[in-house]
Amino acid sequence: MRPLPWLPVLLLLALAAYLLPGWSPRPEAGPQTPPAVSQTLPGELPTNTSDLFQATRPAVVQIESLNTRTREAGLGTGFFISEGGQVMTAYHVVSTGQLFRIRTLEGRSYRARVTAYDAAADVALMQVEGRAPGFPFLPLAGAEPRVGQEVLAIGNSGGDFLQPRRGVLLRLGAEAGRADFPQGTLEMSAPLAPGDSGGPILDGTGEVIGVVSFIRLDTSNQTRASYAVPVTQDSPLVGALLAGEQRDVPVVGLVLDVAHSGLTDPPGAVIQRVARNSPAEEAGLRGARFDGDGNLLDLGDVILSVNGRRVRDANDFIRTVRGDATIGDTIRLGYLRDGEERETTITLVGARALTDLNEE
Repeated sequence: MRPLPWLPVLLLLALAAYLLPGWSPRPEAGPQTPPAVSQTLPGELPTNTSDLFQATRPAVVQIESLNTRTREAGLGTGFFISEGGQVMTAYHVVSTGQLFRIRTLEGRSYRARVTAYDAAADVALMQVEGRAPGFPFLPLAGAEPRVGQEVLAIGNSGGDFLQPRRGVLLRLGAEAGRADFPQGTLEMSAPLAPGDSGGPILDGTGEVIGVVSFIRLDTSNQTRASYAVPVTQDSPLVGALLAGEQRDVPVVGLVLDVAHSGLTDPPGAVIQRVARNSPAEEAGLRGARFDGDGNLLDLGDVILSVNGRRVRDANDFIRTVRGDATIGDTIRLGYLRDGEERETTITLVGARALTDLNEE
């Protein structure tokens, strides 16, 4: 998450706000014009959708997150899944925070804590702290969604508080095109934006079919498509979260430079920055150097291989680490510095163990 002032600014939603510092995504292939969407407000909704919005809105919440170490803050969306105060949201909304507050439609605020998460899937569960009244909640879908069906999102984008965004389900099982984003998502035309992360995607019956994760922008910086992690009552993901499992991703502590990724000779994953107190820092890896005006002086080290396997860019590197290794494993990294190929060994840690990390 990018550094943000406490509360006034929206949590960035990928590719606008899940987006990680130093690694701007390349445009994905696709149609040159965005799908037709409605910048929907309550008064413009069809009667049936308006009724659905009014019925489900009380179960959706605004989430405020604060990192007590760095003072970074963010804002996203979540929704109750039980009357006992369980809140589902996107993991990246809460991944770097230690203090959390949720605000309901009726204006009440509650402290909450993270109880379970799956970092790779980008979904988390929170629990309201202290004694609280029974909360309105949204049921998770019992069946798989269908392409072409209308969907309704509720979120906090554009400075709005828990407002509707309407669209159509375009595709199932969409791949993100980036190894650090959740795969197999729902692609929709709903015009989502920063602040909607973690909100519910509802079908026509008011059941939740997905959790908002990231968006894709066109060349004019408008939302081309929105993506949500699918959730159903009996999915393994939901079962693991309800059981309290905390599934982190392995990292070495690097922020990567996409502008030069794969373009060096030989090609590799270019390091932009090394996280403080990380395994990468302990191993002596180096990031880029800049002058006082922020102009690039020298590229950082270029990762060329993981355990002898060639990696050709940032995506390839992250995919290899997360696919072939787990937290606690020791890996060999081959890298290039000043034209000389070198090698080092690094023991992987969980991303949550690093406070100065915004990207693998």
